[in-house]
Amino acid sequence: MNIKKYQPVIGLEVHVELKTKSKMFCGCSADHFGQKPNTHTCPVCLGLPGALPVPNKKAIDWCIMIGLALNCKIPLFSKFDRKNYFYPDLAKGYQISQYDEPFCQKGFIELSNGKKIGITRVHMEEDTAKLMHQFGNQKSKIKNQNDEGYSLIDFNRSGVPLVEIVTEPDFENAKEVVEYLKKLQQIVRYLNVSDADMEKGNMRLEPNISLTTNNKLPIYKVEVKNINSFRFVEKAIEYEIKRQTESLKEGKIPVQETRGWDEDKQKTVTQRVKEEANDYRYFPEPDIPPIRLSELQITNYKLQIKELPDAKLIRFIKSYNLSQYDAEILTRQIGLANYFEESVKVGKPHQISLKQIANTIINKKIDIKNILPAQLIKNIISSQKTDDIGEDKLREIINKVMKENSKAVEDYKSGHENAIMFLVGQVMRNSKQKLDANKVKEKLKKVLQ
Repeated sequence: MNIKKYQPVIGLEVHVELKTKSKMFCGCSADHFGQKPNTHTCPVCLGLPGALPVPNKKAIDWCIMIGLALNCKIPLFSKFDRKNYFYPDLAKGYQISQYDEPFCQKGFIELSNGKKIGITRVHMEEDTAKLMHQFGNQKSKIKNQNDEGYSLIDFNRSGVPLVEIVTEPDFENAKEVVEYLKKLQQIVRYLNVSDADMEKGNMRLEPNISLTTNNKLPIYKVEVKNINSFRFVEKAIEYEIKRQTESLKEGKIPVQETRGWDEDKQKTVTQRVKEEANDYRYFPEPDIPPIRLSELQITNYKLQIKELPDAKLIRFIKSYNLSQYDAEILTRQIGLANYFEESVKVGKPHQISLKQIANTIINKKIDIKNILPAQLIKNIISSQKTDDIGEDKLREIINKVMKENSKAVEDYKSGHENAIMFLVGQVMRNSKQKLDANKVKEKLKKVLQ
Protein backbone atom coordinates (compact mmCIF):
# COMPACT_ATOMS: atom_id res chain seq x y z
CA MET A 1 0.00 0.00 0.00
CA ASN A 2 1.45 3.39 -1.06
CA ILE A 3 1.04 5.85 1.82
CA LYS A 4 1.88 9.48 1.01
CA LYS A 5 4.30 11.20 3.34
CA TYR A 6 3.52 14.88 3.72
CA GLN A 7 6.40 17.35 4.06
CA PRO A 8 5.79 20.61 5.95
CA VAL A 9 6.60 23.82 4.09
CA ILE A 10 6.83 26.69 6.59
CA GLY A 11 7.65 30.37 6.18
CA LEU A 12 7.59 33.17 8.73
CA GLU A 13 6.61 36.82 8.99
CA VAL A 14 7.87 38.54 12.12
CA HIS A 15 6.94 42.07 13.16
CA VAL A 16 9.43 43.86 15.42
CA GLU A 17 8.43 47.13 17.07
CA LEU A 18 11.34 49.58 17.22
CA LYS A 19 11.99 51.51 20.43
CA THR A 20 12.38 54.95 18.88
CA LYS A 21 11.22 57.89 20.98
CA SER A 22 8.72 59.08 18.37
CA LYS A 23 6.41 57.35 15.90
CA MET A 24 7.19 56.46 12.28
CA PHE A 25 5.59 59.43 10.51
CA CYS A 26 4.83 61.98 13.24
CA GLY A 27 6.31 63.42 16.43
CA CYS A 28 4.00 61.62 18.89
CA SER A 29 5.61 59.54 21.63
CA ALA A 30 6.05 55.90 20.62
CA ASP A 31 5.98 54.82 24.28
CA HIS A 32 2.43 53.47 24.12
CA PHE A 33 2.44 50.37 26.34
CA GLY A 34 0.28 50.79 29.46
CA GLN A 35 -0.49 54.45 28.70
CA LYS A 36 -3.96 55.97 29.00
CA PRO A 37 -5.81 55.23 25.70
CA ASN A 38 -5.67 57.84 22.91
CA THR A 39 -3.27 60.20 24.70
CA HIS A 40 -0.31 59.83 22.27
CA THR A 41 -2.05 60.94 19.10
CA CYS A 42 -2.10 63.69 16.48
CA PRO A 43 -3.79 64.29 13.07
CA VAL A 44 -1.14 62.11 11.33
CA CYS A 45 -1.51 58.93 13.42
CA LEU A 46 -5.29 59.46 13.67
CA GLY A 47 -5.42 59.46 9.84
CA LEU A 48 -7.17 62.82 9.57
CA PRO A 49 -7.57 64.30 6.05
CA GLY A 50 -4.75 66.61 4.99
CA ALA A 51 -2.20 65.39 7.56
CA LEU A 52 1.18 64.69 5.92
CA PRO A 53 3.62 61.96 7.05
CA VAL A 54 7.31 62.74 7.68
CA PRO A 55 9.53 59.60 7.91
CA ASN A 56 11.48 58.89 11.11
CA LYS A 57 15.17 58.76 10.05
CA LYS A 58 16.23 56.80 13.15
CA ALA A 59 13.65 54.09 12.38
CA ILE A 60 14.93 53.76 8.80
CA ASP A 61 18.54 53.60 10.07
CA TRP A 62 17.63 50.82 12.49
CA CYS A 63 15.66 48.89 9.86
CA ILE A 64 18.71 48.89 7.56
CA MET A 65 20.98 47.83 10.45
CA ILE A 66 18.66 44.87 11.16
CA GLY A 67 18.89 43.94 7.48
CA LEU A 68 22.69 44.10 7.52
CA ALA A 69 22.83 41.98 10.69
CA LEU A 70 20.69 39.41 8.83
CA ASN A 71 23.14 39.34 5.89
CA CYS A 72 20.79 41.24 3.56
CA LYS A 73 21.66 43.26 0.46
CA ILE A 74 20.81 46.96 0.81
CA PRO A 75 19.56 48.51 -2.46
CA LEU A 76 20.49 52.12 -3.22
CA PHE A 77 16.85 52.91 -4.09
CA SER A 78 13.72 52.14 -2.07
CA LYS A 79 10.31 53.66 -1.50
CA PHE A 80 7.21 53.56 0.68
CA ASP A 81 3.88 52.21 -0.60
CA ARG A 82 0.25 52.37 0.39
CA LYS A 83 -1.27 49.05 1.40
CA ASN A 84 -5.02 49.53 1.11
CA TYR A 85 -7.47 47.65 3.28
CA PHE A 86 -10.45 48.52 5.42
CA TYR A 87 -10.42 47.57 9.08
CA PRO A 88 -11.35 49.62 12.19
CA ASP A 89 -7.75 49.76 13.48
CA LEU A 90 -6.61 51.57 10.31
CA ALA A 91 -8.28 54.98 10.37
CA LYS A 92 -7.13 56.29 6.97
CA GLY A 93 -8.03 53.09 5.08
CA TYR A 94 -4.44 52.27 4.16
CA GLN A 95 -1.15 51.44 5.87
CA ILE A 96 2.13 53.05 4.84
CA SER A 97 4.40 50.06 4.18
CA GLN A 98 6.84 48.81 1.52
CA TYR A 99 6.09 46.45 -1.35
CA ASP A 100 8.43 45.93 -4.31
CA GLU A 101 11.35 48.18 -3.23
CA PRO A 102 12.06 47.38 0.45
CA PHE A 103 15.11 48.62 2.38
CA CYS A 104 16.67 45.14 2.72
CA GLN A 105 16.54 42.00 0.55
CA LYS A 106 17.90 38.45 0.26
CA GLY A 107 19.56 37.67 3.60
CA PHE A 108 19.76 34.61 5.85
CA ILE A 109 20.10 33.30 9.40
CA GLU A 110 22.21 30.17 9.95
CA LEU A 111 20.87 27.57 12.38
CA SER A 112 23.07 25.49 14.71
CA ASN A 113 23.01 22.54 12.26
CA GLY A 114 24.45 24.75 9.48
CA LYS A 115 21.16 25.13 7.62
CA LYS A 116 20.56 28.63 6.25
CA ILE A 117 17.06 30.08 6.48
CA GLY A 118 16.61 32.53 3.62
CA ILE A 119 15.26 35.99 4.40
CA THR A 120 13.26 37.41 1.51
CA ARG A 121 12.98 40.98 2.78
CA VAL A 122 13.22 43.30 5.76
CA HIS A 123 10.97 46.31 5.35
CA MET A 124 9.59 49.28 7.26
CA GLU A 125 5.96 50.09 8.00
CA GLU A 126 3.70 51.72 10.57
CA ASP A 127 1.81 49.81 13.24
CA THR A 128 -1.98 49.90 13.46
CA ALA A 129 -4.21 51.01 16.33
CA LYS A 130 -5.21 48.47 18.97
CA LEU A 131 -8.71 47.00 19.08
CA MET A 132 -10.24 45.92 22.39
CA HIS A 133 -13.29 43.70 22.02
CA GLN A 134 -15.96 43.74 24.70
CA PHE A 135 -18.35 40.84 24.31
CA GLY A 136 -22.03 40.69 25.27
CA ASN A 137 -23.39 40.39 28.81
CA GLN A 138 -20.38 42.16 30.32
CA LYS A 139 -20.93 44.99 32.72
CA SER A 140 -19.91 48.20 30.98
CA LYS A 141 -18.72 51.41 32.54
CA ILE A 142 -19.68 53.21 29.33
CA LYS A 143 -23.25 54.46 29.17
CA ASN A 144 -25.61 53.51 26.34
CA GLN A 145 -23.81 50.25 25.55
CA ASN A 146 -26.07 47.27 24.92
CA ASP A 147 -25.52 43.57 25.64
CA GLU A 148 -24.53 42.69 22.05
CA GLY A 149 -20.87 43.58 22.59
CA TYR A 150 -18.73 46.31 21.06
CA SER A 151 -15.13 47.20 20.23
CA LEU A 152 -12.98 50.10 21.43
CA ILE A 153 -9.96 51.53 19.60
CA ASP A 154 -6.77 52.88 21.19
CA PHE A 155 -4.70 54.91 18.69
CA ASN A 156 -1.60 55.20 20.92
CA ARG A 157 0.03 52.33 18.99
CA SER A 158 -1.05 53.66 15.59
CA GLY A 159 2.01 54.81 13.64
CA VAL A 160 4.65 53.18 15.87
CA PRO A 161 7.66 52.05 13.72
CA LEU A 162 7.40 48.40 12.76
CA VAL A 163 9.98 46.27 10.93
CA GLU A 164 8.68 43.20 9.12
CA ILE A 165 11.09 40.32 8.49
CA VAL A 166 9.86 37.79 5.91
CA THR A 167 11.57 34.43 5.33
CA GLU A 168 11.60 31.98 2.47
CA PRO A 169 9.53 28.80 3.08
CA ASP A 170 12.67 27.01 4.28
CA PHE A 171 11.53 25.56 7.62
CA GLU A 172 10.74 21.86 7.82
CA ASN A 173 9.48 21.67 11.41
CA ALA A 174 8.50 23.72 14.45
CA LYS A 175 11.87 23.21 16.20
CA GLU A 176 13.70 25.01 13.38
CA VAL A 177 11.20 27.86 13.59
CA VAL A 178 11.75 28.31 17.34
CA GLU A 179 15.56 28.28 16.96
CA TYR A 180 15.34 30.89 14.17
CA LEU A 181 13.04 33.11 16.27
CA LYS A 182 15.33 32.95 19.31
CA LYS A 183 18.30 33.92 17.13
CA LEU A 184 16.35 36.78 15.55
CA GLN A 185 15.24 38.09 18.95
CA GLN A 186 18.83 37.89 20.21
CA ILE A 187 20.20 39.82 17.19
CA VAL A 188 17.60 42.58 17.52
CA ARG A 189 18.41 42.94 21.23
CA TYR A 190 22.17 43.00 20.53
CA LEU A 191 21.56 45.88 18.10
CA ASN A 192 19.60 47.64 20.87
CA VAL A 193 16.85 48.70 18.44
CA SER A 194 13.98 46.84 20.13
CA ASP A 195 13.26 45.12 23.44
CA ALA A 196 11.55 42.36 21.39
CA ASP A 197 9.34 41.67 24.42
CA MET A 198 6.57 39.42 23.15
CA GLU A 199 4.35 39.95 26.19
CA LYS A 200 4.24 43.67 25.34
CA GLY A 201 3.70 43.00 21.63
CA ASN A 202 7.20 44.22 20.63
CA MET A 203 7.67 41.02 18.60
CA ARG A 204 4.76 39.27 16.89
CA LEU A 205 5.03 35.96 15.06
CA GLU A 206 3.07 34.81 12.01
CA PRO A 207 3.94 31.38 10.55
CA ASN A 208 2.68 30.27 7.12
CA ILE A 209 2.14 26.51 7.06
CA SER A 210 1.30 24.11 4.24
CA LEU A 211 2.11 20.51 3.24
CA THR A 212 3.49 18.94 0.08
CA THR A 213 4.41 15.46 -1.15
CA ASN A 214 6.71 16.25 -4.08
CA ASN A 215 9.13 18.95 -2.83
CA LYS A 216 7.19 21.55 -4.83
CA LEU A 217 5.49 24.56 -3.27
CA PRO A 218 1.88 23.74 -2.33
CA ILE A 219 -1.06 25.47 -4.04
CA TYR A 220 -2.40 26.80 -0.73
CA LYS A 221 -1.06 28.52 2.38
CA VAL A 222 -2.46 28.89 5.90
CA GLU A 223 -1.24 31.85 7.96
CA VAL A 224 -1.54 31.92 11.76
CA LYS A 225 -1.59 35.55 12.92
CA ASN A 226 -0.17 37.48 15.88
CA ILE A 227 1.32 34.76 18.09
CA ASN A 228 3.21 36.17 21.08
CA SER A 229 5.35 33.31 22.42
CA PHE A 230 7.83 30.71 21.14
CA ARG A 231 5.84 27.97 22.87
CA PHE A 232 2.57 29.01 21.22
CA VAL A 233 4.14 29.22 17.75
CA GLU A 234 5.51 25.69 18.17
CA LYS A 235 2.10 24.39 19.28
CA ALA A 236 0.28 26.21 16.45
CA ILE A 237 2.60 24.77 13.77
CA GLU A 238 2.36 21.23 15.13
CA TYR A 239 -1.44 21.53 15.32
CA GLU A 240 -1.67 22.83 11.75
CA ILE A 241 0.54 20.02 10.40
CA LYS A 242 -1.77 17.48 12.03
CA ARG A 243 -4.97 19.26 10.88
CA GLN A 244 -3.81 19.68 7.29
CA THR A 245 -2.50 16.08 7.11
CA GLU A 246 -5.95 14.76 8.11
CA SER A 247 -7.61 17.00 5.52
CA LEU A 248 -5.28 15.91 2.70
CA LYS A 249 -5.72 12.22 3.60
CA GLU A 250 -9.44 12.74 3.08
CA GLY A 251 -8.72 14.14 -0.39
CA LYS A 252 -9.52 17.75 0.59
CA ILE A 253 -7.15 20.67 -0.04
CA PRO A 254 -7.04 22.91 3.07
CA VAL A 255 -8.65 26.31 2.62
CA GLN A 256 -6.22 29.19 2.07
CA GLU A 257 -7.04 31.35 5.06
CA THR A 258 -5.85 33.31 8.07
CA ARG A 259 -6.21 31.57 11.41
CA GLY A 260 -5.46 32.43 15.04
CA TRP A 261 -4.08 30.37 17.93
CA ASP A 262 -6.57 29.69 20.75
CA GLU A 263 -4.48 28.74 23.79
CA ASP A 264 -7.53 27.72 25.85
CA LYS A 265 -8.72 25.25 23.20
CA GLN A 266 -5.15 24.30 22.15
CA LYS A 267 -6.04 24.71 18.47
CA THR A 268 -6.01 27.19 15.60
CA VAL A 269 -9.32 28.82 14.63
CA THR A 270 -10.49 30.43 11.39
CA GLN A 271 -10.34 34.23 11.22
CA ARG A 272 -10.79 35.15 7.55
CA VAL A 273 -10.15 33.91 4.02
CA LYS A 274 -6.58 34.74 2.98
CA GLU A 275 -6.07 37.83 0.82
CA GLU A 276 -3.73 37.92 -2.17
CA ALA A 277 -1.25 40.79 -2.56
CA ASN A 278 -3.25 42.37 -5.39
CA ASP A 279 -6.26 42.70 -3.07
CA TYR A 280 -4.27 45.33 -1.17
CA ARG A 281 -3.95 47.51 -4.33
CA TYR A 282 -0.39 48.60 -3.50
CA PHE A 283 0.83 51.81 -5.09
CA PRO A 284 3.72 54.21 -4.29
CA GLU A 285 3.09 56.53 -1.33
CA PRO A 286 2.62 59.95 -3.01
CA ASP A 287 3.37 61.98 0.15
CA ILE A 288 6.86 60.51 0.76
CA PRO A 289 9.68 60.83 -1.82
CA PRO A 290 11.74 57.70 -2.67
CA ILE A 291 14.74 56.99 -0.41
CA ARG A 292 18.15 57.00 -2.11
CA LEU A 293 21.29 55.75 -0.35
CA SER A 294 24.97 55.95 -1.23
CA GLU A 295 27.60 53.22 -0.82
CA LEU A 296 29.25 55.42 1.82
CA GLN A 297 26.05 55.52 3.88
CA ILE A 298 25.75 51.73 3.74
CA THR A 299 29.40 51.40 4.85
CA ASN A 300 28.67 53.74 7.78
CA TYR A 301 25.71 51.54 8.80
CA LYS A 302 28.00 48.50 8.79
CA LEU A 303 30.53 50.29 11.00
CA GLN A 304 27.81 50.99 13.59
CA ILE A 305 27.06 47.28 14.03
CA LYS A 306 29.08 45.84 16.89
CA GLU A 307 29.91 42.17 17.49
CA LEU A 308 26.83 40.01 16.87
CA PRO A 309 25.80 36.90 18.90
CA ASP A 310 27.33 34.16 16.69
CA ALA A 311 30.68 35.96 16.45
CA LYS A 312 30.70 36.65 20.19
CA LEU A 313 29.93 32.99 20.94
CA ILE A 314 32.87 31.79 18.82
CA ARG A 315 35.21 34.35 20.42
CA PHE A 316 34.16 33.40 23.97
CA ILE A 317 34.91 29.73 23.26
CA LYS A 318 38.31 30.50 21.71
CA SER A 319 39.52 33.43 23.82
CA TYR A 320 38.26 32.28 27.22
CA ASN A 321 38.48 28.51 26.66
CA LEU A 322 34.83 28.12 27.67
CA SER A 323 32.63 25.13 26.86
CA GLN A 324 29.94 25.56 24.18
CA TYR A 325 27.30 25.34 26.93
CA ASP A 326 28.84 28.05 29.14
CA ALA A 327 29.55 30.36 26.19
CA GLU A 328 25.96 30.04 24.93
CA ILE A 329 24.55 31.04 28.32
CA LEU A 330 26.95 33.97 28.75
CA THR A 331 26.27 35.38 25.26
CA ARG A 332 22.46 35.04 25.24
CA GLN A 333 22.16 38.62 26.45
CA ILE A 334 24.66 41.32 25.56
CA GLY A 335 24.45 42.75 29.11
CA LEU A 336 25.51 39.41 30.60
CA ALA A 337 28.32 39.00 28.04
CA ASN A 338 29.67 42.47 28.87
CA TYR A 339 29.38 41.72 32.61
CA PHE A 340 31.43 38.52 32.23
CA GLU A 341 34.19 40.30 30.27
CA GLU A 342 34.38 43.12 32.81
CA SER A 343 34.57 40.56 35.65
CA VAL A 344 37.45 38.81 33.85
CA LYS A 345 39.37 42.12 33.70
CA VAL A 346 38.75 42.82 37.41
CA GLY A 347 39.65 39.26 38.42
CA LYS A 348 42.90 39.01 36.43
CA PRO A 349 45.20 40.73 39.02
CA HIS A 350 43.76 38.41 41.70
CA GLN A 351 44.44 35.31 39.55
CA ILE A 352 40.77 34.28 39.59
CA SER A 353 40.28 31.65 36.90
CA LEU A 354 37.93 32.31 33.95
CA LYS A 355 36.12 29.05 34.69
CA GLN A 356 35.48 30.11 38.26
CA ILE A 357 34.03 33.46 37.15
CA ALA A 358 31.84 31.77 34.53
CA ASN A 359 30.63 29.11 36.98
CA THR A 360 29.81 31.70 39.63
CA ILE A 361 27.79 33.86 37.22
CA ILE A 362 25.93 30.90 35.71
CA ASN A 363 25.35 28.66 38.75
CA LYS A 364 24.62 31.36 41.32
CA LYS A 365 22.45 33.32 38.86
CA ILE A 366 24.14 36.60 39.76
CA ASP A 367 21.92 39.71 39.68
CA ILE A 368 24.12 41.74 37.32
CA LYS A 369 22.08 44.91 37.87
CA ASN A 370 22.82 45.04 41.60
CA ILE A 371 26.18 43.24 41.97
CA LEU A 372 29.01 45.04 40.18
CA PRO A 373 31.90 42.96 38.69
CA ALA A 374 34.26 44.27 41.43
CA GLN A 375 31.87 43.00 44.12
CA LEU A 376 31.55 39.65 42.34
CA ILE A 377 35.35 39.18 42.36
CA LYS A 378 35.48 40.26 46.02
CA ASN A 379 32.85 37.60 46.84
CA ILE A 380 34.82 34.91 44.96
CA ILE A 381 38.05 35.82 46.80
CA SER A 382 36.18 35.73 50.12
CA SER A 383 34.75 32.28 49.31
CA GLN A 384 38.28 30.96 48.67
CA LYS A 385 39.61 31.88 52.10
CA THR A 386 40.16 28.84 54.30
CA ASP A 387 40.70 28.23 58.01
CA ASP A 388 44.03 27.06 59.42
CA ILE A 389 44.12 23.72 61.21
CA GLY A 390 46.95 22.09 63.17
CA GLU A 391 48.70 19.02 61.77
CA ASP A 392 47.77 16.88 64.80
CA LYS A 393 44.10 17.93 64.64
CA LEU A 394 43.89 17.19 60.89
CA ARG A 395 45.58 13.78 61.38
CA GLU A 396 43.09 12.96 64.14
CA ILE A 397 40.11 13.76 61.85
CA ILE A 398 41.62 11.78 58.95
CA ASN A 399 42.12 8.70 61.17
CA LYS A 400 38.50 8.94 62.34
CA VAL A 401 37.18 9.25 58.75
CA MET A 402 39.30 6.32 57.54
CA LYS A 403 38.07 4.14 60.38
CA GLU A 404 34.40 4.99 59.66
CA ASN A 405 34.78 4.59 55.86
CA SER A 406 36.93 1.50 55.48
CA LYS A 407 35.28 0.53 52.15
CA ALA A 408 36.27 3.86 50.55
CA VAL A 409 39.82 3.35 51.86
CA GLU A 410 39.98 -0.14 50.34
CA ASP A 411 38.51 1.15 47.04
CA TYR A 412 41.25 3.78 46.82
CA LYS A 413 43.99 1.27 47.61
CA SER A 414 42.67 -1.09 44.94
CA GLY A 415 43.00 1.60 42.26
CA HIS A 416 39.77 3.61 42.39
CA GLU A 417 41.31 7.10 42.42
CA ASN A 418 37.98 8.94 42.71
CA ALA A 419 37.33 7.33 46.13
CA ILE A 420 39.72 9.85 47.68
CA MET A 421 37.39 12.72 46.86
CA PHE A 422 34.69 11.07 48.95
CA LEU A 423 37.14 10.87 51.85
CA VAL A 424 38.14 14.54 51.35
CA GLY A 425 34.47 15.49 51.63
CA GLN A 426 34.08 13.50 54.86
CA VAL A 427 37.17 15.16 56.39
CA MET A 428 35.88 18.63 55.49
CA ARG A 429 32.47 17.81 57.01
CA ASN A 430 33.93 16.37 60.21
CA SER A 431 36.26 19.33 60.75
CA LYS A 432 33.34 21.80 60.81
CA GLN A 433 35.82 24.34 59.41
CA LYS A 434 36.46 25.75 55.94
CA LEU A 435 39.55 23.80 54.92
CA ASP A 436 41.64 23.90 51.75
CA ALA A 437 40.46 20.81 49.83
CA ASN A 438 43.80 20.43 48.03
CA LYS A 439 45.75 20.37 51.31
CA VAL A 440 43.34 17.82 52.78
CA LYS A 441 43.72 15.66 49.67
CA GLU A 442 47.54 15.74 49.84
CA LYS A 443 47.50 14.85 53.55
CA LEU A 444 45.08 11.99 52.92
CA LYS A 445 47.31 10.58 50.18
CA LYS A 446 50.34 10.56 52.51
CA VAL A 447 48.39 8.79 55.27
CA LEU A 448 46.89 6.25 52.86
CA GLN A 449 50.33 5.43 51.47
